[in-house]
Amino acid sequence: MIGRFVLPWFGGGPAVWTSCMLFFQTALLAGYAYAHWLGGRGLRVQAWVHTALLAASLAFLPLASAPDAWKPGADGDPSAQILLLLAGAIGIPYLALSATTPLLQRWFHAARPDESPWRLYALSNAGSFLALLSYPFAIEPFLRMRAQAWMWSGLYLLFAGACAWLAWNMSAARVSAAPTQESSNGGRRPGGLDVAMWLALSMCGSMLLLGTTNQITEEIAVFPFLWVAPLSVYLLTFILTFESDRWYKRGLFGALAGVLAPATSVVVALSVAIPVLRQFAIYLAALFATCMLCHGELARSKPGPRYLTAFYLTVAAGGALGGLFSAIVAPRLFTEFTEFLIALGAACVLGLLAWMRTGALREWTGRNFAVRVPMMAMLFGAVTSLFAAFSNVQPGKESARNFDGILRVNEATDKNGRFRRITHGRIQHGFQYLDADKKKRATTYYGPHSGAALAIEALPHPRRIAIVGLGAGTLATWGRTGDQYRFYEINPNVISLARKWFTYLDDSEAATEIVLGDARVQLDRERKAGRSHDFDLIAVDAFTSDAIPTHLLTAECGEIYRDRLAPGGILALHISNRSLDLEPVTRGLAKHLGWQARMVLVVPDLIDSNTSGESGSRWVLVAEKAETFAKAGIRDTLIGWSSPQSPTLTWTDDFFSLWQVLK
Repeated sequence: MIGRFVLPWFGGGPAVWTSCMLFFQTALLAGYAYAHWLGGRGLRVQAWVHTALLAASLAFLPLASAPDAWKPGADGDPSAQILLLLAGAIGIPYLALSATTPLLQRWFHAARPDESPWRLYALSNAGSFLALLSYPFAIEPFLRMRAQAWMWSGLYLLFAGACAWLAWNMSAARVSAAPTQESSNGGRRPGGLDVAMWLALSMCGSMLLLGTTNQITEEIAVFPFLWVAPLSVYLLTFILTFESDRWYKRGLFGALAGVLAPATSVVVALSVAIPVLRQFAIYLAALFATCMLCHGELARSKPGPRYLTAFYLTVAAGGALGGLFSAIVAPRLFTEFTEFLIALGAACVLGLLAWMRTGALREWTGRNFAVRVPMMAMLFGAVTSLFAAFSNVQPGKESARNFDGILRVNEATDKNGRFRRITHGRIQHGFQYLDADKKKRATTYYGPHSGAALAIEALPHPRRIAIVGLGAGTLATWGRTGDQYRFYEINPNVISLARKWFTYLDDSEAATEIVLGDARVQLDRERKAGRSHDFDLIAVDAFTSDAIPTHLLTAECGEIYRDRLAPGGILALHISNRSLDLEPVTRGLAKHLGWQARMVLVVPDLIDSNTSGESGSRWVLVAEKAETFAKAGIRDTLIGWSSPQSPTLTWTDDFFSLWQVLK
């Protein structure tokens, strides 16, 4: 929920969620460290201190969006800013929440020393699992963000009261201060090697979660609902392995991990040639098998309840290290999602080491095939995955990776000859023919039949045009002498690759400039600085990917567009999308503004895309007056809505749901 508050400020991409995940993992570590420290004090001290923390956390209620001062600047990696923003907005309440699991388990063990507290950890993860699955289905589509925040705040108030009541009940009760008699294995003091294995296994699980999420959302579809699936699988493995010993079958999951890790490495290398659903299934299967291996060995090696908080502290530290590596280190170290393959190989290595620590090596050499087969599978999985990780180089001219993902530039040939294109995962953001006589041709979604081209050509010269999303810079080819083209681009790598590998910007007759940063934030800041009604056309080309920046379609953003458009200006929205039907939202935006809207649909079958390079596209043109659409070049191409019976949806910053527009 808090991620939804800040998501619009940082471009709406998967890396925002990765940074949010890093915050929660780090805050979880802080909560477990607090619980470990507090658990060593007397019960009355624990009650006083924890009640004080709960009382302090109430100062952060009601939960609401952070102030505008936290909005990102024009450039730079916003990871640190996201972490600071979340720490300032929800740091203390989340610290109190995260400390609950180890503290309550410790109190449970003090009150009932003959009962195992470990199943409560499975119960805790089951609660997280149910909350995760219910939020996008039962809460997000029906409640505004502010209503969600108030509801959460009310529930948190009840939680804080119940937790404080329990703490004081425990402090007043007579419980055994000494640990009960435990088995010699479970009650021994953990050694340095035990702690190192806990740290490594939990770190590997965290890297597997984030690596799988990145791989799915970038290479299959940048689709928010897919972010839920890997986290659900990750939580499920914790539930199964800590609920009971009966779910983790060592030989079965060792063999599965050893087989699925190299199979997944092959899928990563051949992703474009493999159907999307098959890729999705293999990625999730590999995540389940390897996380069951890591978390199963983690559960097998857990200490006695006396060292419960130290165990959880180490597990949280491993999770935070995995998040730190995936969110901060890997994008600076690798140009591909190499950390995903490293994590697959590391899971197999750690599985082997865990088996060897329990004497499995002797059984392997003793021709025990129930041990030999899984161990050989894990050895094979480790070698192949790590080899694939360090030889994972995608073909092409250049790859560039940063907070916003991986961009690739490569070349291919069609009937017109050689061309160069820029892609983000499976999404193409433009291409340019390399022959001198075709270099200035407007291709893909910006050809002569597209809504953007028709709107530009219908405007009188000179034209002042704002374009949200640079891509290869293709729209600059429509510029004429005296025109001014202002591109807004959030990803600095897009700018550098567009200038280095494509000539649309240099070849344009118009004066071009690029503004780095989120378009809505920059347009609004310029408006507040006194710039208004200064564009004849605003072309918003940010919806071709499935992870659409929803904040560019809300009513509040529409008002920014209206203030920046000159009288008679046109707002052009590119809504081509494989998974989402954005027509109802654009109609709702036009209705909120009191303006007219029309659609321009380019059907590939009706144009000679093989010779022109133009792609099918769907543009919506929005203008204050219907007379704007009567201009030559536009009136003959407009069509009715393709889904006229669907409801008109008006999104706001406080309420929007992608479930409403899912095809």
